[in-house]
Amino acid sequence: MRNTTIPLTRFQIKVAAGAAVLALAAAGPAAAQDVKIGTLNGMTGGLAAYAPPIIDGQKLAVDHVNAQGGILGGRKLVLVPGDTQSNPTGAVDAAQKLVSVDGVAGIVGALASSATISSATSVTVPASIPQISPASTSPAITTLDDKDLLFRTTVSDAYQGVVLARVVHKRGIERVAMTYINNDYGKGLAEAFRQAYTKLGGTITGDQPHEENKASYRAELATLASGDPEGLVTIAYPDSGGKIIIRQSLENGFFDRFIMTDGMRQSEVVEEIGADNLKGSFGTGAEAPGDTSASMAFEKAYSAAFETTKEKFYIREAYDAAFLLALAIEKAGDTDGAKIRDALRQVCCAPGETVEPGQWEKARKLIADGKDVNYVGAAGDQEFDGSGDVAGTIGHWEIQANGDLKVMEIYSD
Repeated sequence: MRNTTIPLTRFQIKVAAGAAVLALAAAGPAAAQDVKIGTLNGMTGGLAAYAPPIIDGQKLAVDHVNAQGGILGGRKLVLVPGDTQSNPTGAVDAAQKLVSVDGVAGIVGALASSATISSATSVTVPASIPQISPASTSPAITTLDDKDLLFRTTVSDAYQGVVLARVVHKRGIERVAMTYINNDYGKGLAEAFRQAYTKLGGTITGDQPHEENKASYRAELATLASGDPEGLVTIAYPDSGGKIIIRQSLENGFFDRFIMTDGMRQSEVVEEIGADNLKGSFGTGAEAPGDTSASMAFEKAYSAAFETTKEKFYIREAYDAAFLLALAIEKAGDTDGAKIRDALRQVCCAPGETVEPGQWEKARKLIADGKDVNYVGAAGDQEFDGSGDVAGTIGHWEIQANGDLKVMEIYSD
């Protein structure tokens, strides 16, 4: 068959050319417009109750950036979520998608230490993507071979364990049993407490790890209770064993006094088990001083943007992590991971002009003028050391008769 063509009119040629230009405009600059950062959170699993307000803290930082001129010359900063399922395998899968599919420039998260370590070692470090955790506290993170790509805005459990030991000793408790979740978080915090408490003269009568998501912990609890301890140190996550351990301890008369850490610091625990049953139990966890201008600025902005919540645990640290990552991207002038990593210590630390939460426009101008930035965060000074750690403050909290988790004292690192 003979090939025939129908010539296009000039009008048709112009329309086709115009459509092609519009298509290229839509595909090119629009795709390059957004700067993406990922967020790894345990939206399901043992830490699910913590995730929503923590994500809101990160969103607030992103909103501040976008409302005050954007990033890298006015581009939009976008937060891309990933669910770690509060476990290492889920964290690796979520991080891989953020890096390979979504093309993020950096990541905020994860929450669980085991999730942070697995996502860093398997995904972000090999890909040269900087990662800042707002809540992972395991001492193992300090010595991780991470090519200086893993940071955190919360204090290590190497310090929380010491504070917990001091609090227990100060309250005159000489004998305790301890159960801890069998992961990086639990093992690291248990070891820090163990060393500090026994050094102070305390005795640990029973000392056992526990696995997550068991229907019953009665056998383990019976063994732990046999040494005549004055309380149970419970290092756990509420939704993957912690609430069951406390409930079965009370039901079977094994323990009636609980000494907890940040992983169990949830009003849901008190609401489900009852303030009468937990009154006088206490614990420790990261606690930002509330009387600084930076903390007050954050509190005002967060309360205006989101529904207020009692559970502000790690929300400030989450804001700081996202804001610091944005500052580093702006300082680097690029979305290259290595450049962002190198810029982080140029925006976090003294000397430099102080920038506080919400002051993105000020920071952007300082960076454009070639001046140093010293970010003082909602959770305190965020001065990264050589391991990517920060000094911080730990609060001693106690469960009140009305169910409130009242901060009794704050300890500085």
